[in-house]
Amino acid sequence: MSTDFKLTYATMFNPPKELHERFEEGLKKIKENLGKEYGMIINGKDHYADEKFEDRSPANTDQVLGIFQKGGVEDALAAIEAARKAFPKWSQMKWKDRVKIMQKVADRIDERIYEIGAAMAMDVGKNRMEALGDVAETADLIRYACYQMEKNDGYIVEMGRDPLVGYKATNISILRPYGVWLVISPFNFPTALSGGPTGAALVAGNTVILKPATDTPWSVRLLAECFLEAGLPDGVLNFVTGPGGSLGQALIESPQINGVTFTGSYEVGMKIHADFGQGKYVRPTILELGGKNPAIVSKNADLERAAIGILRSAFGLQGQKCSACSRVYIEGAVYESLVNRLLELTGRLIIGDPTERNTYMGPVINKKAYQDYQNYVAELGKSGKILTGGKVLQDGDYAKGYYCAPTLVADLPLDHHLWKTEMFLPITTLAKVSSLDQAMQLANDVNYGLTAGFYGSKEETEWFFENIQAGVTYANRPQGATTGAWPGFQPFGGWKGSGSTGKNAGGHYYLPLYMHEQIRTLIE
Repeated sequence: MSTDFKLTYATMFNPPKELHERFEEGLKKIKENLGKEYGMIINGKDHYADEKFEDRSPANTDQVLGIFQKGGVEDALAAIEAARKAFPKWSQMKWKDRVKIMQKVADRIDERIYEIGAAMAMDVGKNRMEALGDVAETADLIRYACYQMEKNDGYIVEMGRDPLVGYKATNISILRPYGVWLVISPFNFPTALSGGPTGAALVAGNTVILKPATDTPWSVRLLAECFLEAGLPDGVLNFVTGPGGSLGQALIESPQINGVTFTGSYEVGMKIHADFGQGKYVRPTILELGGKNPAIVSKNADLERAAIGILRSAFGLQGQKCSACSRVYIEGAVYESLVNRLLELTGRLIIGDPTERNTYMGPVINKKAYQDYQNYVAELGKSGKILTGGKVLQDGDYAKGYYCAPTLVADLPLDHHLWKTEMFLPITTLAKVSSLDQAMQLANDVNYGLTAGFYGSKEETEWFFENIQAGVTYANRPQGATTGAWPGFQPFGGWKGSGSTGKNAGGHYYLPLYMHEQIRTLIE
């Protein structure tokens, strides 16, 4: 871009005109390839299966975006063989040479950002700014992994020398790659949560098998092409598509997989954790398993900041973010004022074709999510009070998509299970509390601990940071109450049931998760 504008989830709300113009160009280009068949990528070549499946747009289910391969066990084995064959050469390459290749990957992603972003808007249902942000974050996650490798000089550290009389002792600590790494990515951030862990694993010297969500193979296929176009050797990255129950399970159960990164639901993640643990020895498992993210609003809060931040985090990407603000605890003195402002802002949201410039909310991802929304709304209507939304949109342009109205719910009993259940939909529950202490108790009383937000005085923010049980925390942030992490700024990861490592992606401690330590002692 010709301006100094830097696209992040915090800056995306006021982009320059040029960004929209280039998105339109990317959209036009990508539409020329609708319905094309795409292979898997194994050992640097297109790889086809006997069975296929269609990737259809959730905004218009009549629209076939692409034809993809329904891979099975044999395809999983072929990808593993290619990755294992490529590992010795890639892992033994000088780390500086790997970094140079991965920096070229990030540059290639930047070059294709508008094409991939347009495809993602159609593939996922993200609005154009969220989609472009996803792709931009992917490049920055890879660059941050490169930066960490450079900053730490390849993670080679000279340790203390043994005080041996008559001998010279040298002790070196070095971090080395594990082997073949499996990355299973979700539909909601198909490039960032594919490219981020893949980039880290590759910078560290592992080879990778990447399996995207079945709902969003198109975006990830275009991303995988960027890795190959940047000069990644054959077999270092392999891209496979197909059902989790067959292809995915074969990869997880293989003793030839040395580590796994999974982003998705708590239930699926815990099953992967158990299945992957059945091997001959403990292997690293990096899991990000969703959230039930609270915002707490003090009587001393700037209510305009709070309303904007809560709205953006509740309904961005239709609430289908593991970091979405799904519950809000408000002190009684400001409850009515804040709720009224939230209703006013929610009423202004534009719902429609996610590729259109003014659209804020697109469709939910698939028929199951569409049905889940209706079931949750019916339950919430019986136990609480639906203040706005609570319906699917089916008229006119909405008829062929999975469109759901943004929904705010009040008066839900605080012991109701939906205060603790991740709905992953544009539904947020609101509660009046008698004190901040009560709000904090309720905020922490869940299995999750991913993100959390607070609005209040400076003194109260310190209390919030010290007491909240979450890996990513924000105070007084209008750009998003619980959403909007960025590599090098707000590394992303969770506590408790939200994450397995306690280390956040895009942060200081993430890259070493993809390596194990070796101590080298030499006596001369």
